[in-house]
Amino acid sequence: MFAQKESLRGRRASSASVSTRWAFMLVTSLFFMWGLSYGLLDVLNKHFQLTLNVSKAQSGLLQAAYFGAYFIVALPAGYFMDRRGYRAGIILGLLFYAAGALLFIPAASANSFALFLFALFVIACGLGCLETAANPFATVLGDPNGAERRLNLAQSFNGLGQFMGPLIGGAMFFSSQQPASEAQESVKFTYVAIAVLVLLIAFLFSRTTMPDVREAQDQKDLQQGATRSLWQHKHFTGAVIAQFFYIAAQVGVGAFFINYVTEHWADISNATAAYLLSVAMIAFMVGRFFSTWLMGRIRPATLLAVYAIINVSLCALVVSGIERVAVVALIAVFFFMSIMFPTLFAMGVKNMGAQTKRASSFMIMSIVGGAIMPWFMGSMADHFGTASAYSLPLLCFVVVFRYALSQRKAV
Repeated sequence: MFAQKESLRGRRASSASVSTRWAFMLVTSLFFMWGLSYGLLDVLNKHFQLTLNVSKAQSGLLQAAYFGAYFIVALPAGYFMDRRGYRAGIILGLLFYAAGALLFIPAASANSFALFLFALFVIACGLGCLETAANPFATVLGDPNGAERRLNLAQSFNGLGQFMGPLIGGAMFFSSQQPASEAQESVKFTYVAIAVLVLLIAFLFSRTTMPDVREAQDQKDLQQGATRSLWQHKHFTGAVIAQFFYIAAQVGVGAFFINYVTEHWADISNATAAYLLSVAMIAFMVGRFFSTWLMGRIRPATLLAVYAIINVSLCALVVSGIERVAVVALIAVFFFMSIMFPTLFAMGVKNMGAQTKRASSFMIMSIVGGAIMPWFMGSMADHFGTASAYSLPLLCFVVVFRYALSQRKAV
């Protein structure tokens, strides 16, 4: 009888392990999907300049709509998931993602920049839900001792999605065989295909049993307690500010990448420049893998400070506008940006106890920096040239460097 019970327990444990692995695979797919969406965004920026005759400043509104949605949705998404669980939040986010992708159909038919902006805003509302849910959820799907490793693995697939986006966009949006009258047809087709894939993932989530981790987390938070106001934690406040400027830099660097490459590499096409953006995304992905390994040997705050000051130097080279050399420097910036978001995020929410959930929501809200920077960079590019606009990301990396130094001294 005892042997039968032990055998039954073993089978249940094995079944739970398989279920957890499948759940983690599904959650990892979310990282790829929002990476893909972001990778396409920078290609759309240049595409709409060409096909809708918008200025660089106006095209920066794409990023404003996209990342502005994160700021609006982060706190409501966190509240919704506190009440309904992570899976409900993920499914809601996927439905918003699919709805926004399908809105590209009327936007393409009307050839309307305003409708495209609205469609991207709806997509980003869904992605805000996904990011709020997926980062903490990935850490609880398995052995707690492997939480950091699982999250870094999942985030690496985000880099893969960012690499695939420009490849797809470059091939689809800049086709030389595409007549001007059908300039948005390839955009519409791409996003309809994405909507179908997203709905399939949502269906799989709806049919998959997943652990509800709210109760366990709430008990842990209560045990740790909260002794100070959220904003009295200097490491958290500094991280929110640094994350705001980092995201501003990251989005700005990518938003005008194609413009910069075509202006500073003679006779290069938009399609080839889009492929070079994919090379930059490979550098970003490789940087994340390599730097995760390096963090086992160098303290995260030290590595963050080194990477930030390197990017200050690289941006100075980009501003100089040296033919081809500056383009290589711009690609290198992506490698050294690779660890900044997760490292700042981890530093910001470290040892926050019962305030961790609210701290996480504010860290996601700081992504609004990406909504603001492209307009300012676009305005500078329109008046003084694209190279001069990269002085703004340079200043942002200075802010990250100063925060990293403060944390290096604090540890």
